[in-house]
Amino acid sequence: MRTFFGYLLTLLLVPFFALLTILTYDELNTYQPLQKFLDKNIVINHASLPVNSVVTSSDGSIISEIYNEQNRVYLPLEKIPSFMKQLFIITEDQHFYEHKGVDALAITRAILVNSQSQELEQGGSTITQQLARNLFLNHEKTYNRKLSELLYSYQLERNLSKEEILELYLNAIYFQNGAYGIEAASQKYFNKSVSKLSEAEMAFIAAIPNNPNLYNPIKHFEATKERQERLLEQMVTAGKLNPSQFKELIQEKILIRIDHRIDLYPDYVTYVEEELRELVAQQEGLSLLEPDTVLLKKNQDIVERKVKDLLESGVIINTALDTELQLQAKRSMENELSATGVQGVAVVIQHHTRELVSLTGGKYYKKYSFHRGFQSFRQPGSAIKPLLVYAPYIDQTDASLNESIDASNFCEKGYCPNNYGRAIYHHVTLEKAFAKSINTPAVRLLNKIGVQKGFSYLEPFHFTKVSNQDHGLAAAVGGFTYGMSPIQLTSAYTSFQDGTYAPVRTIRSVTDQQGNILYQWKDKPVRVWKDSTVDKMRKLFQSVVQEGTAQKAYFPSSYIGGKTGTTNDVKDLWFIGMDAMYTTGVWIGKDQPASIEAFSQSSPHLIAWKKIMQAAQ
Repeated sequence: MRTFFGYLLTLLLVPFFALLTILTYDELNTYQPLQKFLDKNIVINHASLPVNSVVTSSDGSIISEIYNEQNRVYLPLEKIPSFMKQLFIITEDQHFYEHKGVDALAITRAILVNSQSQELEQGGSTITQQLARNLFLNHEKTYNRKLSELLYSYQLERNLSKEEILELYLNAIYFQNGAYGIEAASQKYFNKSVSKLSEAEMAFIAAIPNNPNLYNPIKHFEATKERQERLLEQMVTAGKLNPSQFKELIQEKILIRIDHRIDLYPDYVTYVEEELRELVAQQEGLSLLEPDTVLLKKNQDIVERKVKDLLESGVIINTALDTELQLQAKRSMENELSATGVQGVAVVIQHHTRELVSLTGGKYYKKYSFHRGFQSFRQPGSAIKPLLVYAPYIDQTDASLNESIDASNFCEKGYCPNNYGRAIYHHVTLEKAFAKSINTPAVRLLNKIGVQKGFSYLEPFHFTKVSNQDHGLAAAVGGFTYGMSPIQLTSAYTSFQDGTYAPVRTIRSVTDQQGNILYQWKDKPVRVWKDSTVDKMRKLFQSVVQEGTAQKAYFPSSYIGGKTGTTNDVKDLWFIGMDAMYTTGVWIGKDQPASIEAFSQSSPHLIAWKKIMQAAQ
């Protein structure tokens, strides 16, 4: 008897609760103070969804899709097929264009069902309520969340049109396996845009959001197919399909073709994402080289937040990547790095535009792992001589390449460098000293112009690991505490094209979906060398490959030049060289510096460089 009266009381209260909900919602339309409160605390005009961003190569093709938790490709309402829109309206909210965010009959029906089961099994939510839940709330089945949902739905209806609400909804809903919105779902399960789907495929996709786990097409295909057929039955009942069309659609075979995220060229894209942080920081006036650790951490946090917001807004990062050259660089380096534990990097720069068109991060590089192209700092060996010694000396003295230089043993204040193989020379021309990479002349030239003067020429290159403790004669032959990254060292050599220097960049621009430029580098080249110095240095570089230490890198071309570098005990092999269009740097060594002398006999750095440059012709 007590149970009977309990059910009776519940049934009598159901209409009361339904009426109370409806009256409360309607009251919102007339109660001005509450409207002002909601406008202040629930701001809707900027309702937005995280959207995928993409990275493109130099020819505009997509090489990487960037998203965190939500894979979403935003689609404007006018690009969504009408059949897809009808499917969701008929099956989710038939009175969508009539109500003001809440469907009273649906709520009443849900309360009746829930009161009988004494649990919250049915929601009765409109499209507006579902959107409010997806945008601002969670999916808890509590009355507190339901009340919040009503308030947010009310604000959505006040601030957005029905078309805007429907557009947001169709782009917000979850389709399992990381896909959010109908376009991402279409690409995920059918590997094509929603505009290319058949009506049967559209209904199949529309079956998923009701219970994404239960109707996961990959794990529960049959359950999804059964729900697809129920949705199509509802379309028949609503007069949107006739029986013959229904029969034809349910008999159409559904073939899933799982699409995977585009994630090509990880060596290059990893650096693009790193450069993006630098670009945002520069444009926002935030230094990422701040010596104050507290301020540096603050700047880093601000930049990370801005980059996250930027990438979730669906931007296009346009880069200078040459995909063919990238493949060749990877292939050439891996072919020459057969020895166990030996790593290597190739950096290719189009020096007229200062664009980084190819970059490798190491043998068999995996995305976001240690990137040797910009995170590894190594001793430069003799590869530093053009920047620190010869070009500054020529720039200061206007010396002839035939000038005689003392190449005999040198010793000053306990520093006594040796030539390679402990070779003994007397006097040699400046050109021969450079081509054969003889050490003692380089030390004498730096001593002659002064260590501080030599280092002043390195300032425009912003070598981040070079400090005052490196200011000594040993630097003339590559004696640095930390050294330079392959990108830094190769970038500096671009100054030998016209005497000016500007940082090399992968990113050409960052634009929104409409093509408006949001971020773009605004670097201005600075003068480093006199024109006469550049002319002489290019002749010196040419002598290295014609008769010096890099003859194995030579191949017929209008111009080829460069400089080798080998560190003590042959722990590092460098060759930075250029032709008429590209400046390319190759570094080879072990992550934990150790001798690779036996491996070096085949000159892998020169062979790899040559193959890359020949492919670029």
